[in-house]
Amino acid sequence: MNLYLKGLICCLLATVSWGAMFPVMTHALTHIDPFNFTTIRYGIAGLAFALLLLSREGRCAFSLQGERWGLAWLFGTLGFAGFGFLVFLGQHLAGQGGALTASIMMATMPMLGLLTIWALKKVRPHASTFCFILLSFSGVVLVITNGNLTTILHSPVSLTANLLLIAGALCWVLYTIGGSYFTSWSPLRYTTITTLLGMISITAIDLALMATDIISVPDVASVTAVIPHLLYMALVAGLMAVLCWNIGNRIVTPTNGVLFMDVVPVTAFIVSALNDVVPTQMQIAGAAITAIALVLNNLNQRKLAQQAAINLMKASAAR
Repeated sequence: MNLYLKGLICCLLATVSWGAMFPVMTHALTHIDPFNFTTIRYGIAGLAFALLLLSREGRCAFSLQGERWGLAWLFGTLGFAGFGFLVFLGQHLAGQGGALTASIMMATMPMLGLLTIWALKKVRPHASTFCFILLSFSGVVLVITNGNLTTILHSPVSLTANLLLIAGALCWVLYTIGGSYFTSWSPLRYTTITTLLGMISITAIDLALMATDIISVPDVASVTAVIPHLLYMALVAGLMAVLCWNIGNRIVTPTNGVLFMDVVPVTAFIVSALNDVVPTQMQIAGAAITAIALVLNNLNQRKLAQQAAINLMKASAAR
């Protein structure tokens, strides 16, 4: 198989898997709360990642002596506790249409990433990029309000759900950027170590919520009812999707790979429609606007990069 085609297929598999996970969670959340589900899910995924890392890189890959394990723990907490708890709690509060809203939030991650890099690394986006960021979020607003802006103002639950979804998406952006602080680690090692360290926070938060009676200990019937959902979320949307995403982006480059984030809401919309949750015309229009903003921004970033390279060449020739 052509290497570039392999990269495209890997990116497609990852984003299709992520798109389907939100409708899957819609059914799972009728049996179990998002906190206990996330704890069990990442427990399974963490074990799978650990076995894979052990077979690929050996025991030495688990040694954190001399490593910035505190920073790895922070990013693991943001990526797995923050994303898992906040996004799926937000989806749960949003009700039946939560899967559609959550999936659109995932498509805004590249835009959130630009703003986050600006805040953390002082790399200011180009002025034109802000236009695409605003266009992207206008599409999100159409999806979550269905064209009725007063919905956010007059529905505290809806507002809370949307803020949780945005916060969860931001947590994953921070986790993704966190990989740049561990360039000596392989993508598999970064994913595995941060998952295992993040599980410390996930377990502690889950136990604290149960101890204070905010959530209850899940019974056997509830866990049994979501076993298929757990296996999909841990092994398909977790293990397989993350590995495919890392492989695909390494081949096609993140600039091209990020375009596949449009597949997430499209898949969620299709799967939801098959389960009788049909998006409205306004929601479809909002999703289209967000997708167009992502594509246009990608093309704009390439143009700016090419121009910067040309300017650098001219400056070097003038010396």
